[in-house]
Amino acid sequence: MALAAGALTLSACSSGGGGGDGGKDDGPGADKNKASNYSIGTKADSTGPAPEVPGAKKGGTVGVLQRDAFQHLDPGQIYYNDMLANQMLYNRSLTSYKVDDQGKVKVVGDLATDAGTSSDGGKTWTFTLKDGIKFEDGSPVTSQDIRWGVERLYASFETEGPQYIPQWLSGDGTEFRKALPDGPYNGKHLPSSVLDTPDAKTIVFHFLAPHADAPFATAMPNIGPVKAAKDTKQKYDNAPFSTGPYKVADYKNGKSLTLVRNEAWDPRTDPIRHQYADRFEISVGHQFADSTRRFLADQGSDKNTMSYSNAVAPEMTQKVLDQPDTKARRFLEIQPYVDYISFNMDRLKDVKVRKALAYAMPNGQILQQMGGAPAGTVATNYLSPAMDGYKPTDPYGKKAKPAGDTDKARQLLKEAGKEGQEIVFAYANTDTWQKVSVVITQALERAGFKVQKKEIDANTYRSAIAEVKNKFDIYRSSWGADWPVSSTVVPPLFDGRQIADGGQNYGHLNDPAVNKEIDRINAIPDVKKAAPEWQKLADKIFTDDVPGVPTFYNSQFALWGSNLGGVRYQPVYGIADPTGVYVK
Repeated sequence: MALAAGALTLSACSSGGGGGDGGKDDGPGADKNKASNYSIGTKADSTGPAPEVPGAKKGGTVGVLQRDAFQHLDPGQIYYNDMLANQMLYNRSLTSYKVDDQGKVKVVGDLATDAGTSSDGGKTWTFTLKDGIKFEDGSPVTSQDIRWGVERLYASFETEGPQYIPQWLSGDGTEFRKALPDGPYNGKHLPSSVLDTPDAKTIVFHFLAPHADAPFATAMPNIGPVKAAKDTKQKYDNAPFSTGPYKVADYKNGKSLTLVRNEAWDPRTDPIRHQYADRFEISVGHQFADSTRRFLADQGSDKNTMSYSNAVAPEMTQKVLDQPDTKARRFLEIQPYVDYISFNMDRLKDVKVRKALAYAMPNGQILQQMGGAPAGTVATNYLSPAMDGYKPTDPYGKKAKPAGDTDKARQLLKEAGKEGQEIVFAYANTDTWQKVSVVITQALERAGFKVQKKEIDANTYRSAIAEVKNKFDIYRSSWGADWPVSSTVVPPLFDGRQIADGGQNYGHLNDPAVNKEIDRINAIPDVKKAAPEWQKLADKIFTDDVPGVPTFYNSQFALWGSNLGGVRYQPVYGIADPTGVYVK
């Protein structure tokens, strides 16, 4: 899953507002993204209502200040952390994540009665829907609605969300679309031997291969119900039909979103969410400095305001730490995300040029512009330290030379006969990334590159870099494991068969040897045994193919208004969790 565009340190895992390990002034506490922090919950864990938040009250309006506009409300298209946080309020999936006060994560049944039952050696997974689950119009949610929600992911316009389930059902990469190229819209469906709904309460997935981590994949926001009569295809982005505690009341694309109570939601069915506030008023266009100033001043309606993903502005970090009243309304947590500068291999075909860029990249200076230690730590390889099988490697010497090795970069450029090579550098036009662009440009110029800077509107940046035929050479991207297994990192980022508009192979790596190795490792049934193999492959890609360079491992430093309670960290998405927020 991806970090919000141009995010500072916008996602991670955390317990609660200022409390727990993440409330320390000297940095984030335990990394809650590690596999050891996750478990599969029981049927009892999956039963609602969610445990009450101490001191919670009903009523009031929660304000949400966001920098970037939501590109999607359609759960089928959601993969960035700001949208992941937002959809928790109106969207429910077959399974989901229940987080306790210490930040421990359990995969539980959300719409389903439990986290699923496997058979056929893990190739078949069966889920039973709970009683009493309804859409916002009061009509019951059935297994046919889940089937419709899954089958619409095969349609050509559904490109930006996670594709685990359709790929596991119908083929790797983009091959799965051939099984149902028009989705369910022309009256066709997947055969029951692939996706079965034997009755209104049961849905059965028949995967091509065993998948022990299916309960994690069904927790993605797109594995849930869509009512056929309300499916407006691309326009579903404007008015998704709610199954959660809130529903869309007003949406002005690029400006604001208002969510109000969904009276058809039954808390007895929901082990995760609450419905304390009357409404959420979300507005966009707020730079980090703007939201941080407002949270620090803590005046008027800003007392009742939070952000899903806006971090404390880098230049205001110390001021927040020095202001005593912020201690109870902030958290600092390690996120599951790694920031990268991706290299467009369709344009940068010479591996020595890409290696020169990797050596020249000033990881330490980038991190400093992002806020220093509260923003994260310098990255030395592609995988997050939270991953099973992680092994610290540093092939480009980022620990020893965090400002970049311009001498080595110049040498490589000279060997390639590419001294003075022009690089088109695209970045989001946020206040933070305008500063970051300066240190990157200076480092690359010292290494012998000519840099053409290309500012892109932050609201469209994510789509712009995900176009296969984009006209940029390098651009910032970010990725975090969908769950703490590297099969949710290496294939999405580096499998050449997944290159597509809206996809996440941002460097356009298409190496047949890499693709073959991905298939080999994916076939290892024991994720523990597969883990070191993923690390070896990621390291080989970094040294041999170089489709990008990691810059830093993310943390999230968040602040909110003093009149809100129940704000805490959501470890899976690496972001502030709105599901238990209340107005004091």
